[in-house]
Amino acid sequence: MALPLILGIGVVILRGRVRGVSARALEQFAVRAQRAAGVRGEVGVLVTSSAELRRLNHRFRGKNSATDVLSFPSHGKIYHGGAETQSNFFSKTSLSLCLCGECSAGDIAISAEIASRNARRLGHSPADELRVLILHGLLHLAGYDHETDRGQMARKEMRLRRALGLPAALIERTSAEGTCQGVGKGQRS
Repeated sequence: MALPLILGIGVVILRGRVRGVSARALEQFAVRAQRAAGVRGEVGVLVTSSAELRRLNHRFRGKNSATDVLSFPSHGKIYHGGAETQSNFFSKTSLSLCLCGECSAGDIAISAEIASRNARRLGHSPADELRVLILHGLLHLAGYDHETDRGQMARKEMRLRRALGLPAALIERTSAEGTCQGVGKGQRS
């Protein structure tokens, strides 16, 4: 018996203000992107300050720097760019919970300030930048790791970006610039 595909953005919280962006619009996009990325379970998305992302990055990865996006899969690996960090802070979801429709795929945290700054620098809207970061985070929740998968995540992100009508994907930008979003190693997804 095949398990049903459980999709759902559990919550989108906008703690950081981003011009022209609503939680509802991000939620609608995230549901489409989640389906396209094949991520099962509920996903929470937090758009907050760079200071909060720095605190999360420090607490869970030991890196005392702000970053644009962090992915927290429910299976306990925290993704930031290519780095994957094992963590005991996240409990593993039991199969019985997933069968009842309460399975969590994980959470994504995004810096509103870094997203806005990158949007200006790259010449697209802050809303598009948030969508790019949500898609990137969802792919990490799906288990992709662009530092170790020999381009598999990059190809998938490029294909989904085109299908979802997004500007240059995060991995494409990083490769083209030779750095992580132009803000230095350890400061992006």
